[in-house]
Amino acid sequence: MARKGNRVQVILECTEHKTSGMAGTSRYITTKNKKNTPDRLEFKKYNPILKKVTVHKEIK
Repeated sequence: MARKGNRVQVILECTEHKTSGMAGTSRYITTKNKKNTPDRLEFKKYNPILKKVTVHKEIK
């Protein structure tokens, strides 16, 4: 059954990992309210591959 309302699932991807050239990616899944937050999300999250906290931005 589909959810009702403005909440959608979004994927957060590490920005530093792309530029480092290392294999793999660090991604997190979260939800946001499209009505209250129409722009893309940006959080500081832990990247287990780089072993430090980096900026993760919403993709797609």
